[in-house]
Amino acid sequence: MLKQSSKEDAFLKFRSTHVFFYRSYHMLVTNCLTIFSSKDKIPFAKRIILRLTEVSMKFEDNVYALIDELALFDYKIDYNDRIWKIIFPDKKGKWHYVHILKYNEIYYISLLDGDLDALEVVPKKSVQTAESMGRSSFGYRDNNPEATWNKLILAAHNWLKFTKKDWIKANKHVYENYPLNCRLGLVPNSLVRSSLPDIFRIDRELGRSKTKKFIQLVENGYFRDDKNTTKETMTANDFFNYCKIAYIAGQTKSDDIDKNLSGRELYKRYADGRDNGLLEIDPSSTKEFAEWIDGTHPKKSTGGHPWEIKRGGNTTHIDLYVSRPSYYLKEKFQITLSGASIGRLKETVCMFLGLYDAGKPITIDNPEGIRKRLLAQDNLGIIPKHQSLHRANQIFREEDSVFDVLYFDDLGRYKTRIKPFITWKPLPILKPTAHSGTKLQ
Repeated sequence: MLKQSSKEDAFLKFRSTHVFFYRSYHMLVTNCLTIFSSKDKIPFAKRIILRLTEVSMKFEDNVYALIDELALFDYKIDYNDRIWKIIFPDKKGKWHYVHILKYNEIYYISLLDGDLDALEVVPKKSVQTAESMGRSSFGYRDNNPEATWNKLILAAHNWLKFTKKDWIKANKHVYENYPLNCRLGLVPNSLVRSSLPDIFRIDRELGRSKTKKFIQLVENGYFRDDKNTTKETMTANDFFNYCKIAYIAGQTKSDDIDKNLSGRELYKRYADGRDNGLLEIDPSSTKEFAEWIDGTHPKKSTGGHPWEIKRGGNTTHIDLYVSRPSYYLKEKFQITLSGASIGRLKETVCMFLGLYDAGKPITIDNPEGIRKRLLAQDNLGIIPKHQSLHRANQIFREEDSVFDVLYFDDLGRYKTRIKPFITWKPLPILKPTAHSGTKLQ
C-alpha cells in the first residue's frame, strides 16, 4: 500500500509522460482511482482535479493576460479586423513573430515563423486551437496547445511589458537584432548574377541570339503597334495553327513533338483538356469563333482552361490566349502568350519568337519586364526562411520589379558582399497607445 504522498508522486510522474487535457479530467481520475484504496478515493480525486485544473487554467490565464496587455498597444485595421504584429525574443534569445487578429470578439494568435496551430481565444472564456487556421485546415489539430504555446505566450507578454516602458528602445532592439534570414528585402539582380557564378540565368538558357532579338523587339517598339499583335478575323483552326507553331518552337528536351500532327491534335495532346467547348465549334467558321470568344455561342461553357496550351501548376503553365483588344468593342482579336515562371520563361519566349518568325501577329505578357530579367535590370526578392518560395514574388509591389525570389541564406559566402545593397522592408513597429493607461474596449 503506497503512502498518500507516494501516490501523488506516482500519479504526477505518470502524468508527465502522457498528454492530458482538462476536458478529460473526470475520466482520468476514474481510471486512476482503481489502483488506490477505497477509503481515500474522494480526497485524492479532489486533489487530482484541482491540480490539473490549476495547470490548465494557468495557461489560459497567461493567454488572457497577453490579450489584456495587447489592448494597450496600437493596432492596424483591415476591414473590421484589428491586427497586431509582435516580433520578440524568448529567454534563450531565439526570435519569434506572432500575428494576432481580432475578429468580432474572438482573437486568433498565429506564429508566422513556426509550425504551430493558431490559437482561438474568447477572452475569459476559452482557449483552443483554431480549426480553420494553421495545420488544422489539413486535418490536424493540436489538442495540447499549452505544451507548444505557453512559453511563447509568456515571452510575448514579457516583451509587451518591456516595450511599454520604452517602446523606441524595444523597436530599435528588434531592428538591430532580428535575423536577416527572417526578413523581407530587395536586391539588384545584377549584383547577385555577378556574384553567384552558378545561379540560374534566363539569358544563358535562352541563348545570346534569341536574347538579343527579343530585347531589340522591345526597344524598337514592336509591342506598341497594334498591327503586330492583333488579327481582324480568326477561326478555331487559326488558333490551333498558332498552337502548332508554338509547340514546335518551344520544344524542350523532354518533349517529343510530332510535327506530322495537326495543331488541333497537338492541342488535344498537350493542353489542359478543359476547353470550354472550343473543340466543339465549327473549326473553319469566323462567326462561330467570334461568338465563342464573346460568350454567346451555345457550345461555350465556363470553368475550364482553354488557353492553357502547356499544362503545369497554377503558376507554371503556359497560356496562349485570344481576347478582344477592347472590352467594349466586339472587333479584332489579340493573341497573347503568358508563361512568366522562371522554369517556363525560356519556353514561352521561344514560342513567341517562333510565331513572330512565322509572320503571325503575337504579343507576350509584360515584354518590358522580360527585357529587364534578361538584362538583370530587375530586383530579386529576399523572403524570410519560414516562407514558401511559391508565388512569393506576389508579396512585392509592381514597382519593385520583382519576378523571382530567393532566401538570404542562398547568397552563401557572398552575403557580406551583397548585404550593403539589400533594401530591407520595414518591420512592424510595436507602440503603446497614446492613452495606454486605459484599456481599449
